[in-house]
Amino acid sequence: MNQRIAKLGMGLLVCYLALFAMVNYVQVAHAPSLNTDPLNTRALVRDFDRPRGQILSADGVVLAESLPAPEGDRFEFQRVYPTGDLFAHTTGFLNFNFGADGAERAFNDDLAGQTTELEFQSVSDLFVDRERVGDVTLTLRADVQEAARNALGQQRGSVAAVDPRTGAVLALWSFPSFDPNALSTHDQAAADANRAALDPASQQSPIIPAAYRKSFFPGSTFKVVTGAIGVEGFGVTDAQPAYPSEEEFDIDFTEDELSNFGGSTCGGALFDILRVSCNSAFAHMGVETIGEAGMIEGAERFGFNERPPFDLPAAATSTFPTDFADDEGNGPLARASIGQGNVSATPLQMAMVVGALAGDGAVMVPHVLDRVTDDRGEVVRTFEPSVMTQAVSPATAATMREAMVGVVESGSGQAGAIDGFVVGGKTGTAQLGTSPPSSHAWFVAFAGRPGEPPAVAVAVIVEAQPGVSEVTGGRVAAPIARAVMEAALG
Repeated sequence: MNQRIAKLGMGLLVCYLALFAMVNYVQVAHAPSLNTDPLNTRALVRDFDRPRGQILSADGVVLAESLPAPEGDRFEFQRVYPTGDLFAHTTGFLNFNFGADGAERAFNDDLAGQTTELEFQSVSDLFVDRERVGDVTLTLRADVQEAARNALGQQRGSVAAVDPRTGAVLALWSFPSFDPNALSTHDQAAADANRAALDPASQQSPIIPAAYRKSFFPGSTFKVVTGAIGVEGFGVTDAQPAYPSEEEFDIDFTEDELSNFGGSTCGGALFDILRVSCNSAFAHMGVETIGEAGMIEGAERFGFNERPPFDLPAAATSTFPTDFADDEGNGPLARASIGQGNVSATPLQMAMVVGALAGDGAVMVPHVLDRVTDDRGEVVRTFEPSVMTQAVSPATAATMREAMVGVVESGSGQAGAIDGFVVGGKTGTAQLGTSPPSSHAWFVAFAGRPGEPPAVAVAVIVEAQPGVSEVTGGRVAAPIARAVMEAALG
């Protein structure tokens, strides 16, 4: 009898262990696929039927929070965005049917309290039933973001501002924007109608955060990249080589030459040609001084042709061409050297480029996350600044800073100057080939207190401005950059 009981007990134990193993296999090994299965709505209902942590700006402004839903609502909590469109492209939105975007998506596990750090902080947490959520504090400052919105106004365009020392994003604004409250409503019919009105399939949709998901011709702002490549490894200095003074650069196999703006004559060494944005001289630098391989390698050291490791979703890749065909002559490389042709860059990418030159030549990993805190206010996670790539040496960066300061002091970027601060910049006008003529107006810049490392780097684009004059970037975009830098330095 005892032997049969022992066998029965052993059999039951084996069955129990098998059942235990299967349950854990399903819950652990298959958990990711089950949670992302579109047919499994339990996880989605769970996220909507519980509070989420707040999203806050670096200066403590609440950007997103969960409030009790109105009586009769299908869910207990409603996600709201107190600042409306101001941070929409950063916070994103949360909707039961079409999911989440922005920080709501990137930091979902933190906000929902589903990370190990938030779920189990002590043994007592195993026995205490409470909602554990994480508050996410961003690096963006509300005052800098508002300065960007006010300065850009109703002009279609984007602003990206970063701290060059850490890669922390201080502002990320694009116009037009949208109100995330309209997409996060629990009235799904209204949410669907609001989303349709934003025309999300269009490249011009306000729902697209153009500052980091859209790339544009960078125009003459790219000359800081070409100049830095030349200084870094090809013998370019503040005095040599002295490029010929001429009206245009001769393009192979065509009579359509690469001209300087307004048919002007220019040439000389680095500081002079950057100050006046001399197309012909930078074409000579890219084609003859540096060459195809050097331009490709140098651009990629600045982060081109690689998706940036940005902590918001779906950042666009900025590109520099890598397939210069021999039978096309020198034209494609000449145009690429001045930011035309097949070169494209996001405003965030150009802010990263300027950030590298403002510092020691390192492109820092861009990020919006500062820290995550638990429901008791204790920090459970922070973002540690890190280098994405070493674009150029500190000495090269210092040379380029001096050249860019000259652009603001006596060149096309004088509208970006700030009293009492050291400001360096570069204007840009990216021609669009439209009729009548139009162009994107660019300005990239850094600023800091005298004797101290620059504290802010910014890129501004104002899209499709009338005309193609090089002064457009200085006249239209530079004052916007100045306002943003003043706010960041204040």
